[in-house]
Parts: sequence; C-alpha cells; structure tokens
Amino acid sequence: MDGGREKERKKERERGEEEQTEEKKERKREKLESDRLSRNDAVSTSTSYTDRYEHLDSRGYREGRRPYSRLDRDDTTDYKKLYEQVLAENEKLKAQLRDTDLELADLKLQLEKATQRQERFADRSQLEMEKRERRALERKISEMEEELKTLPDLKADNQRLKDENGALIRVISKLSK
Repeated sequence: MDGGREKERKKERERGEEEQTEEKKERKREKLESDRLSRNDAVSTSTSYTDRYEHLDSRGYREGRRPYSRLDRDDTTDYKKLYEQVLAENEKLKAQLRDTDLELADLKLQLEKATQRQERFADRSQLEMEKRERRALERKISEMEEELKTLPDLKADNQRLKDENGALIRVISKLSK
C-alpha cells in the first residue's frame, strides 16, 4: 500500500513540475510581449500606459489566468476510483485474513484431535505393555507358589536323606572297627 502512496506522490510532484514549467513559459511570453511593447514604445512615445496594455485586457488576459487549482488542472487520476479500488482490495484482504484465521483454527483443532489420538494410542500401548509385564509377573508368582507348595516335601525329603546319611555313617564306622 505504501508503494501506491509513493506512486501518487510521484505523480503529484510531476504534475507540480509541469505546472511550474507552464508558469515559466507564461512568464517568458509575458516578458517577450513586454519587450516587444517597450520596443514599440521607443518608436511611438505618444501612446499611453492604458493604450499599451489595452490589448491584454481585451484578450481577457487576467481572466484567462487563474490561480492554481486542483479542480482546474487536466487530471487523469480519479481519486474516488482509486479509493474504491483500495477499499475493495482491503475488503478482499480482510476476507482472505478471515478465511486464513478459520483455516488456522480448523488446523489447530485437527492437531489437537491428532495429539489426543496419539496420546490415547500411546496410553493403550503403554497399558498393553503393562498388562504383558503383569501377566509375566503373575506367571512367575504362580510358578514360585508351586515351588513353595513343594518346599515342605523337599524339606521332608532332605531331612530323611540326612537321617539316612547319618545311619550309613554309623554303619560304616562300626564296620571299619
């Protein structure tokens, strides 16, 4: 938008320069006319001041020369049209911004849902892993319980074997005497 303003400013400057050159040309014409008249004055000194400049009034010189006005110049720039174009462009950009904001909100919502799904999936995976570990530990516990059930039998067998071992040692020691 600043580029558009700069172009307008540049056009304004160019128009101002054109108007200044027109004013310079007009002053030059006036000076030439004045010089011509002064040369004529040297030839005919009998004419009065009003006679000399009467032709300027008759041409409507003063009315033809109006002060600078933006309305009077031949301006091809239609500011209302430019304003309407910029306004339309602004509205179009605002609509695009609203669309982009809606799209952004939609994408955020999708991201949030995907994140929740991923967390649920991760939670499920973690739960499954925990279940597997728990089952493995339960198996180990049941195996150990089975071993504990056989422990009294093993203790009894161990005690019996100790007793038999002691009896054998006594028999061997009697035989060796």
